[in-house]
Amino acid sequence: MLRSGTVVNDATADAGMVPTHRVDRQRLQQTPAERLRELGRDIMSAAYLRGDFVLSSGARSSYYFDKYLFETRPSILRRVATALADMISPDTDRIAGPELGGVALATALSLETGLPFVIVKKEVKAYGTARLVEGELHPGDRITVVEDVITTGAQAIHAARQVVNAGGKVLAVIGVIDREQGGAEQIATAGFHFDALFRRADLGS
Repeated sequence: MLRSGTVVNDATADAGMVPTHRVDRQRLQQTPAERLRELGRDIMSAAYLRGDFVLSSGARSSYYFDKYLFETRPSILRRVATALADMISPDTDRIAGPELGGVALATALSLETGLPFVIVKKEVKAYGTARLVEGELHPGDRITVVEDVITTGAQAIHAARQVVNAGGKVLAVIGVIDREQGGAEQIATAGFHFDALFRRADLGS
């Protein structure tokens, strides 16, 4: 039971102290723009770190968006999926999520939209199916690739190309955060449409 005076917020909701519908009713009174701004603030609060970091590209950075810190919080992941769902083309047949961070996003987005998804592995394993794309994918399936944080775009491009190699048609690559470090341009150069839920400037980082 919720004690008198307890604040209803994402932290208490994640801890199971508050029924999710209590929080959602409050958000239904917000405009879409207000909900998106609130989501951006919550992602920054949960996942924006300052320090000395080495990115997957090998570059160093004084800040870092830790995708696992927002993807593992149900109250944030649920809203990210809802927002990303609005970005998906109605022509999409399946969602593709690159391992590892993209898998949580693809799962949440699949549950949100009802669309099936596939997982794109970084490399072929020496056991099992020996495939890079796991899950059901038919030739000609139209795919939206979902990524977490875009820096150079290399991982998103790799995933999109593997989907194409497996017979799919990539309609778009969508990301949660674009660090605005050339990733969008690289994805476009590779021949894929790209859009992001947030850009670094949007989050005020």
